[in-house]
Amino acid sequence: MIWNPEAECMDPEERQELQLKRLQKTVKRAYENVPYYHKRLTEAGVFPEDIETLEDISKLPFTTKNDLREAYPFGMFAVPDEEIVEVHTSSGTTGKPVVSGYTKKDLEIWSEVMARALTMGMATKKDRIQNCYGYGLFTGGLGVHYGAQRIGATVIPISAGNTKRQIEIMQDFGTTVITCTPSYALYLAEVLENEGVDIGALNLKSGIFGAEMWTEEMRNAIEERLGLTALNIYGLTEIIGPGVAQECPEKNGLHIFEDHFYPEIIDPKTLEKLPYGRKGELVLTTLTREGMPILRFRTKDITALRNEACGCGRTLVRMDRITGRSDDMLKIRGVIVFPSQIERALLGVKGLEPHYQIVVTRPEFLDELEVRVEASPELFSDEVKHVEEAKRMIEKHIHNEIGLRVNVTLVEPGSLPRSEGKAVRVIDKRKFD
Repeated sequence: MIWNPEAECMDPEERQELQLKRLQKTVKRAYENVPYYHKRLTEAGVFPEDIETLEDISKLPFTTKNDLREAYPFGMFAVPDEEIVEVHTSSGTTGKPVVSGYTKKDLEIWSEVMARALTMGMATKKDRIQNCYGYGLFTGGLGVHYGAQRIGATVIPISAGNTKRQIEIMQDFGTTVITCTPSYALYLAEVLENEGVDIGALNLKSGIFGAEMWTEEMRNAIEERLGLTALNIYGLTEIIGPGVAQECPEKNGLHIFEDHFYPEIIDPKTLEKLPYGRKGELVLTTLTREGMPILRFRTKDITALRNEACGCGRTLVRMDRITGRSDDMLKIRGVIVFPSQIERALLGVKGLEPHYQIVVTRPEFLDELEVRVEASPELFSDEVKHVEEAKRMIEKHIHNEIGLRVNVTLVEPGSLPRSEGKAVRVIDKRKFD
């Protein structure tokens, strides 16, 4: 099944002509209606009429997450307030969140790309889609919801959490497609097994999983334990939400809906554009958004683009599974965490030295976060009871800051490695390749 064969199977040369027209229109819209872009393009000496070919996109300045934060709340909108009909935000874990504004047409585009994604994920109008992504300001829940409605499927808007209820609904309603993070899918599988539920008696046929990095081994475990086909979805609030790219059942990369989102890969250090097949940082430009056009957004996600033919018949370029970040942001069980948040929590606790390390592991399929922090000589030499109390208090401080439970290890003063240069704060032992 292909939702929109005309767009998804378009001749690549014809698509490039469409991309150029849309890029020119987007640059003009951004220049004329968004003060930030008017200033940045003028400073760079680049104007809408300078975009004569797709290669000219490299003349445009990059947009970063910090740029979007500085425009909080509505400084990046390209239309009058009365034309914005919906807003979403990023988590805002390191300060002000990124606000994304949508016009009616933007919501139509979002539902269209999500309809393509869900169809690629084996959903049809005959399916019951159990949507376990969070609803609200987070884009995940409503993005899936709009796409499911577009294809005419039955949406079960259960949102995140309440696992036993999820399983009950799955059984009673005959859920056929599930959407959630891959780590939550494995947790559901674990609870199903503990409850003695016969997986074969469920009607699940596919799962569309995203919002965190995951491996092929994790896919195999999900498929085996839930008895479904597990497929990868990609998106981000700054661009539209979920629906930027989706994996088809061929499982050889995620098709980017490049008639709406123009992808590039750059070297994160030199900022030079890289060819197909070379791994680097993904950069995205919106081609059709009205409310908030975005030019050359640096996603910080590490991947590669592929343009070889796909067995599914779609001619859309594909991106590899995300295998890392070019910044220090971590995604732990679907939650964005910055080391600075943990540092802030630690600094609020007396009796600690300003030396710490964050160790991320995935012993099986769920992320584990350990924070190693040096105790003061006084605390370290204290009674075991007091040390344990301090450990629990630190874990509570961190939980309040990032919303995740972590394991804290208090270590001897002076035992963590020192560096004359930039301190190595994060050791990520997870393998995503």
